[in-house]
Amino acid sequence: MYEELRKAVCDANVELQKQNLVIYSFGNVSGIDRSAGVVAIKPSGVTYDELAPDKIVLLDLDGNIIEGALKPSSDTPTHLELYRNFETIGGICHAHPTGATMWAQACSEIPCFGTTGADYFYGPIPVTEVMTDDEIRSDYELNTGRVIVRRFAGMDPMKTPAVLVANHGPFTWAKTAAGAVESMVVLEQIATMALGTITINPEQGPISKALQDKHYLRKHGKNAYYGQF
Repeated sequence: MYEELRKAVCDANVELQKQNLVIYSFGNVSGIDRSAGVVAIKPSGVTYDELAPDKIVLLDLDGNIIEGALKPSSDTPTHLELYRNFETIGGICHAHPTGATMWAQACSEIPCFGTTGADYFYGPIPVTEVMTDDEIRSDYELNTGRVIVRRFAGMDPMKTPAVLVANHGPFTWAKTAAGAVESMVVLEQIATMALGTITINPEQGPISKALQDKHYLRKHGKNAYYGQF
């Protein structure tokens, strides 16, 4: 019944490996069928070479398994919390690529230094607050989702479809599972470029708002003109 969703999520997970953003079984991608309230996610600890659509686990938004013989990703509660609170997203990606993870471990947002970032993300890539000991000891993965949701209070998650979880790593999202992986690929690129930028010039400031708006809105605004229509 959910073969298309399973295949899309499986393909997105495999793409994450193809883009060299994961090692071994690290990372996970999920997707959701909003009309049915069904989430598909990578199984826990399964390497990408072993992954197939029939191994993708299906759950409802409360975390109850609908179909699947394997345990879902240990990060499933984080994904579910984001789906419950960010109603416009259709896919989520989590990984530990080197560049973005270094910024997360430094507990530092990634400034928007240039047009590459502005093409995809409206403003800096936010970083969450550091989780408390109580949050870590109790419902850690669920609380990871909660600190992300708190960080995005008053923000449109589709305008900045990425976050750095302090001391941990990035999560990205989009309208589809494949789109969430694309967001992760771009995030890793701009994280690496940002590190190079402040290495060359530690005093470099962010892009001007005028240039940020131009590059973001020409692709995502109501009068967007980038690409073919």
